[in-house]
Amino acid sequence: MVRDALVLAARDVPGHWHGERAPKALIAPHAGYMYSGPVAASAYLQVAPGRGIIERVVVTGPAHWVALAAVAGSSARAFATPLGEVRVDVDGQQAALSCPGVVVDDHAHAREHSLETHLPFIQEVLGEVAVLPLLVGQVPAALVADVLEAVWDGPETLVVVSTDLSHYHDHATASALDRGTAEAIVACRPEEVGLDRACGVFAVRGLLEAARRHHLEVAMVDLRTSGDTVGSRDSVVGYGAFVLT
Repeated sequence: MVRDALVLAARDVPGHWHGERAPKALIAPHAGYMYSGPVAASAYLQVAPGRGIIERVVVTGPAHWVALAAVAGSSARAFATPLGEVRVDVDGQQAALSCPGVVVDDHAHAREHSLETHLPFIQEVLGEVAVLPLLVGQVPAALVADVLEAVWDGPETLVVVSTDLSHYHDHATASALDRGTAEAIVACRPEEVGLDRACGVFAVRGLLEAARRHHLEVAMVDLRTSGDTVGSRDSVVGYGAFVLT
């Protein structure tokens, strides 16, 4: 399904961004592939020029199942997907763990999907790269930005934030809410991304704070709901894809 999503996303979508170089960071969704896969694919297509250059992907996102007041790494040395294993960047994890507020919490990772749904996209688009999986709990944006700073490096490192947008409104309401959230993200205003507007809000805010520090520009690639991809429009989840260059 990941390959199918990439093929579909290769067609022009609203707001499609075309660049010659891979972005430094992405924001992309993590729902079931039939729902959010095309939107996530539209973001990952933008990093295709980085294949062979990008060696590590820092993947951050929310902990849906465990209350977390920290940034949590995993003790795993690899993550398994249907496309094979993805090794964990142990050196990067040690650098992250040197920052205040970062812990190893395998319990938080045990049932979590927000990071793992991104791995097949990473494998398909970038090939054999290492990943640094970090779940972001309810922590200040500056703390997350400091952690990202510790592993920021150069073009060999890509940062991915995993998040869906609004949840369980009708399609028209969700679309309006998500447009507001998208405007805040593109304007790099982390304080305007509300707690009820993105399940990965703390990771998003942290990345936007890091983007401010590094003077990155944010562009929207895609913005849709599950009502646009598959399913009823009576109760939808919003999905957005953004690139930071």
